[in-house]
Amino acid sequence: MDVAFVSTNEGKFREVASLLAPFGVRVRWSPRTLPELQADRLATVARAKLAAVPASSRRVLVEDSGLFLEAFPGFPGVYSAPVYALLGFGPILRLLRGRTRAAAFRTVAALRWDGTVRLFYGEVRGRIALGPRGAHGFGYDPIFLPEGAARTFAEMGPAEKDAISHRGQAIRRAGAWMRRRAGPRARAVARRSDREQM
Repeated sequence: MDVAFVSTNEGKFREVASLLAPFGVRVRWSPRTLPELQADRLATVARAKLAAVPASSRRVLVEDSGLFLEAFPGFPGVYSAPVYALLGFGPILRLLRGRTRAAAFRTVAALRWDGTVRLFYGEVRGRIALGPRGAHGFGYDPIFLPEGAARTFAEMGPAEKDAISHRGQAIRRAGAWMRRRAGPRARAVARRSDREQM
């Protein structure tokens, strides 16, 4: 079974494709720019993105993710992508001097599957590092230390990050739902994929 992942971020596409493969889901990348609604909730933005994809696309997945700083509730949150694109993460590091560095990454994945719309959530808590570390990933990955980890997301390999990340949680939940909806044939493909990876 196939689903179109709509995003201009190739790094996210690679993550999503890898995460959904064990569920028997093939991901097609649709690099389309979607509106970034100004709203206070990731779910609202994710729904708006999905609504912007033509209804002729019957099986579509989008997501919206944000970094949330405890010291500045709601920031950068739904504005994480434009803040990063405009300023990078330097200003965040300066803002947190002398303040709590606790933070959380959150994702909402929105799926349209043959007329049904479902939302799937993921969250990982952690803290902001004193400075950027690592060369993997994208966005804020070099400054985010997941709870209980000594390395940033950017210091982890893709498989290690996917196992604990906010996006990994949300996309795996979407994959499990798609596999249940698709029936026995898709489940057989997923089991075969699992065996090949052992």
